[in-house]
Amino acid sequence: MSVISDNIRICVVVPTYNNVGTVVKVISDVSKYIQDIIVVNDGSTDDTEVVLQKQSLPITIVSYEKNRGKGHALVAGFREAKRMGFTHAITIDADGQHFADDIPTLQEALATNQKGIIVGCRNLTEENMPRQNTFANKFSNFWFRLQTSINLPDTQSGYRLYTLSSLCGLGMITSRYEAELELLVYAAWAGVNITSVPVRVYYPPEEERVSHFRPVYDFTRISILNTILCVLAVVYGYPRLIARKIMNLLK
Repeated sequence: MSVISDNIRICVVVPTYNNVGTVVKVISDVSKYIQDIIVVNDGSTDDTEVVLQKQSLPITIVSYEKNRGKGHALVAGFREAKRMGFTHAITIDADGQHFADDIPTLQEALATNQKGIIVGCRNLTEENMPRQNTFANKFSNFWFRLQTSINLPDTQSGYRLYTLSSLCGLGMITSRYEAELELLVYAAWAGVNITSVPVRVYYPPEEERVSHFRPVYDFTRISILNTILCVLAVVYGYPRLIARKIMNLLK
């Protein structure tokens, strides 16, 4: 059995946009497991910045005025994490859908994947999961498998553990919701080990949900991205994957 290196330092990155009603509880729950928390305020227009500044917990806050998207917020959080000397970062959404007590599950998975990406996969048949989320996940999983030959149960999950060094050189062309999928595809092409563990998810009743997903606009953007990624998979991604397999056979 693999042993987790003593040199590993893990923080939690929480990207947030207008989650004033949930972000404080998310931070509080996370702090029970990991005290090093980086919150990225992605141009919130509510009182998110105010409540973050009033936090008694010693969190690190990265803020900017204009909303630039979740992908940009994650990159800003990763950059700050590397600057602070962390080797790994767990990402968790600020809307309260993830359970902080699944953090140990992600940490334990490091024993077999210390240099890759570990995705916390949700149960897509959850009773309260919005129908559009279920469809988007299945749609995304299909294209990811086509683009990388990897069968991942939940490519849309924002609950992940990243090895920060594995992200070097993965230049992304998107900065919003779809950036998490793009990052996974590029990581797969680069030979980064991508594994998954099951995690729980909470979706509140429809009238209580706070969602920034715009079905028509975001779905169109994701479709355009997938078209680009499919072309890149043919001319770049699969040739790299095949070359890597040949090199491994020759070793």
